[in-house]
Order: sequence, then structure tokens, then C-alpha cells
Amino acid sequence: MATLWNPDCKPREGIAMAGETIAAMFWNAVRERGPGVWLREKKLGLWRAWTWNQVGEAVGEVAGGLMALGFAPGDTASILSNTILEWVLADLAVLSCAGVASGIYPTDAASQVHYLTQDSHSSILFVEDDEQLDKALEVRAQLPLLKKIIVFDMDGLHELDDEGVISLAQLRALGRQWNAEHPQMLPERVAAITPGQLAILVYTSGTTGKPKGAMHTHAALVQTARGLNSVISRSEQDEAMAFLPLCHIAERMGGEYLSLYTGCKLNFVENPDTVPENVREIAPTVFVAVPRVWEKFYSGVTIAIRESSRLQQRAYAWAIGVGRTIADLVLAGQNVPASLRWRFQLARWLALDNVRKMIGIHRARYLVTGAAPISPELIKWYLSLGVPMLEVWGMTETCGVSTAMLPTRIKPGSIGPAAHYNQVRLDPQTGEIQVKGPNVFAGYLNLPDKTAETFTEDGWLATGDVGTVDADGYYRITDRMKDIIITAGGKNITPSEIENELKFSPYVTDAVVIGDKRPYLTVIVMIDQENVEKYAQDHDVPFSNYASLTRAAEVQALVQGVIDEVNTRFARVEQIKKFFLLDTQLTAEDEELTPTMKLKRKLVEKKYAGQIEAMYRGAGKP
Repeated sequence: MATLWNPDCKPREGIAMAGETIAAMFWNAVRERGPGVWLREKKLGLWRAWTWNQVGEAVGEVAGGLMALGFAPGDTASILSNTILEWVLADLAVLSCAGVASGIYPTDAASQVHYLTQDSHSSILFVEDDEQLDKALEVRAQLPLLKKIIVFDMDGLHELDDEGVISLAQLRALGRQWNAEHPQMLPERVAAITPGQLAILVYTSGTTGKPKGAMHTHAALVQTARGLNSVISRSEQDEAMAFLPLCHIAERMGGEYLSLYTGCKLNFVENPDTVPENVREIAPTVFVAVPRVWEKFYSGVTIAIRESSRLQQRAYAWAIGVGRTIADLVLAGQNVPASLRWRFQLARWLALDNVRKMIGIHRARYLVTGAAPISPELIKWYLSLGVPMLEVWGMTETCGVSTAMLPTRIKPGSIGPAAHYNQVRLDPQTGEIQVKGPNVFAGYLNLPDKTAETFTEDGWLATGDVGTVDADGYYRITDRMKDIIITAGGKNITPSEIENELKFSPYVTDAVVIGDKRPYLTVIVMIDQENVEKYAQDHDVPFSNYASLTRAAEVQALVQGVIDEVNTRFARVEQIKKFFLLDTQLTAEDEELTPTMKLKRKLVEKKYAGQIEAMYRGAGKP
């Protein structure tokens, strides 16, 4: 197995970097790794490397600037920005000052910026650029606690004259002066931080109701970082990529803090649109992403193969077939014959290595998927390429990962056994997955009642996910408790299984299955614009915009074909009878999508109630 997939993810015992708080860990890393490269960013077409010493210098200056502005221990600063290097500088500076760092999604509207800044009691607000500054200025008058807004990128703002707004460069200059006059202040702040002190706020994405601020202590972050490295290891030789939102726990914990702990180099993409290009440039050795990214890569390869020559198609079909045969054997725990190993090396040379380079995963030791369910078939496809994909599960309230697939025993469709640093159990009555451990959050900010509702009487976190566990201790998510469909005929159906099969198609980006208390199942589908447009162009289907594309009879037939194929894998009562296509191209700015690009089931059902009712009009028995 190791010679085929190279799952070099052996658990690493011991401490990679000392420190019982994130701030102490960071400054220890600066001292020990000083001249080595930690962060990389692309500016004006060139990759720029930041050593640990350079990051330390910048963080120290930002921290000094904050203290000069009166930022006291326990104060909160919010960061409103895309995932860029300055986000990390601000975060680590706030934590080094014994403050609390809170992230705000860059796609949030001004009203949401107001709520999150006010709810967190932020006295400082970092913003990325003029676009984000406009949101802050729009609501500043309603934020009496806000003392200063700090802008990372002043492009277009050089004529700005506002005492309440300064640039990051000005803050750093202020910090240099402050640190020169108070050389012991920052070290004393760092030394005084206790592990049980509040470190960060991570606001839930608000799929139902207003976002809630999950509180995580330094101890929880440090223990989770150490635990993750003993589940799926990294080292200073590894290269990772930062592109998911840093205000989400996945990138904050699995990107920034895990790289800080292990010394893994962290590369920042230029912007969300350049992820495919930047992946190929970086060629990360460890790659963490959400299912939407893995689905997009797969669909891109699928379309490219369809457009290739017949000889290339045959070579790929043979090669991926060899890879699938080996994947099936290894997944079943069986030995791979030497002759098949030789054929796999030929398959890699002939086609599979080119596919891996096309995606940018040719150096990857392993891939990690999480934050949403993924099709088992997609995991098997990546395994067939020769790269292990490990599914993990967790949530904001568990500081990220609570269960993780073992590289030595992969079970597609499972989320793996409990990570050793926490306990996981199933509620015997409901089947709900529950978690207890040092990684579990300290509660919701300002919401003691909501916090109490989240825990059982004996202190376990109630996650809201329903699952099963097998004899090997591998858990499997069947659905969210609130999402389980009970049809009019009394049949319990888990919509996520059907939705995942639909999303495996290169033409479907997302799907929401409907059917609770209904006579049959229907589905709302969001098409993949790029791939469906290509299909329409190749088949001379006329369309003028996205809406007309979704209404084209040929596109309707294309999606119907996808649904018909998926229906063959399910029992009659679980089959989709009707569908409709969303005629609006949704982005993270739209209310129907979470910042992690998941459709909000309840909101979608409410917003498109008329279209849903039309699919059941005059319905009798299925």
C-alpha cells in the first residue's frame, strides 16, 4: 500500500513546538526556526517568501501598534478580510497582546459587520481594502466601542483623511516606536497569557438564525494542533495552501495554527478565483479542501477527457481502471499482486501522473476533505489516481476535527474513528453523535441559554449530526437530525446520500432533496455553470444568460439524465420524481449559500416554496 499511495501520515508523538498558548508557541517558533521560510504569498506575479524572523518582526510591530492604541489584555479585535498573509499577522499580533481575535467573512454585508463587531465588543477592526472599509464606515456610528479601523491595502485610499482610520503600515510604524520605548511590554504580555484564557471567536455561519460566537481558549487550540499532528502528520518539509476563509475553523485550525505548530510552509493563493492555477504552481504536499473543491477538480478532468483524442480517452480509461482495481483491493484489505503493481506504474506514466499534474496534486502525500459530506465514489477516484483522500469530521464547536480517517485503513463513506484527543459517542435513543474533550468550545459568547442547550446533562456536546459506528470504531454520518426526511408514507430518508450522488456529476454543483411529509421526493438543483455552458456550446444549444441556460430543453434533459442514472442506485421510495433548476447563479454573497458554499436547506425551501409546491401539485401516490 505504501509504495502505491505513499500515505506517509504516520502519527508523530511528542511536541513539535513548545508552548501552552498560541502566542508562546509562535514566539518559540520564531526563535527556533528564525531564518527558515514559513509563509509565501504571490504579489505582482511573483512568489514572495516570509521567514519566521520576518513574520516575527511584523507581528511584533503590529502588536506594539495595538498596545500604543490602548489595546488591553482581554480586548477584542475583528478581522474583515479575505485569506491573505496580513490576516495571520493581525491574528497573531492580537493574540500576542493577550487579546481576543474574531474573524468576519469578507462576503458579509455591512449589517452583518455591524452585528459581529458589536456582539464581539471589538475595539479594533482590521479591514482588507477600500471595499471592506466602506462597510465598516457605513456602520461605524453605531459602534461606540470601536476605537480604530486598520486597513491592510491602501490602494485607492491615499487621499483618505479620517482620524479613525489608519493603514497597517502606519500601525507598524507606531509599533516600532512603542516597542523601542517599552521593550519588555510585549514579552510580558505573552508570558502573562494563561492556557485557559479566551483566544479566538469563530462565528457559526448562521444557517439558522443569527451567527453565534463560539469561544475557544488557547488550551483548546494548542491541544487540537498537537492532536492533529498525531493523527495526520506534517513537518517543516511540507507545503500547504491557504485559501479557505480564515474566519472559519477549518483554515484557522488546520491551516494557520497547525502550520505554526509543525513548521509546514503555508502558501496564500492570490484570490479565490486563482485557486486552480495556484494549486499547480504550489503543488502542495498536503492539501485540505471542502468537497466543492474536490468535485470541481474531478469535473474539470472529466470534461477535459471528453474533449481529448480517442487515443487519450482510451489510455485514461485503461489507466484509471488499473488504479480502481488496486484501490478496490487495498480498500478490501487484500494484497496487490506484483504484476498489478507493475501495471499501475505504467498507468501512472501513461495517464494518471498527467491528471495529477493537471490538478496540482502530483506531490501530495495525502488529501483531506471535510466541512460537508462527500461522495464515496469521489474518494475512490482520487485513490485510483494514487493519492489517498482522508475524510475528517468536526464542527466549529469542536475546534475542527473530532474524527479522522486513518491512512492505513480507509473506508469511503466513513469519517473515521474518534481522534485520540477527544471522546465520541452515539446517543442510544436518537443516534446523535456527541463529543467530549479539551478541544470542545467554552460556549457561545453572550448566549448562556444557547450554550446550555448545546450540552447534554452529563456534559457531552450535542452535535446535531446523526450517525452509526461499526465494529472497528469508524463513524459514519447519516444526516443532520433536523434534515432527515420522513415521507407521507412514513419512510425515513437521509437526503445527503442522494445529494452526494447527484453532485458527483460534473454538471451538478449542489442539490437539495425535498420530501418531508410529501408523497415522493423532488430536488432543487444548482448546475455547474462552466461545464453546462460548455455542454451547451458543444451541442449548439442557444442561450443568452444563466437563466436562459437553465431553461433550455437540452439542459433540462441533461439534468434529467443525471437524476435517472442516480435513481438506479436507490429504492423506489428514495428515487427523485421531479426537479427544478435554480435560475440564478449563486455566490457566497447570496443568502442561500453559507460562506463555505453550502446551500442553506431551510432557507432554500422557504425561498422557493412556490416552485416546490408546483412539483407536488395534483400529486397522488408516488
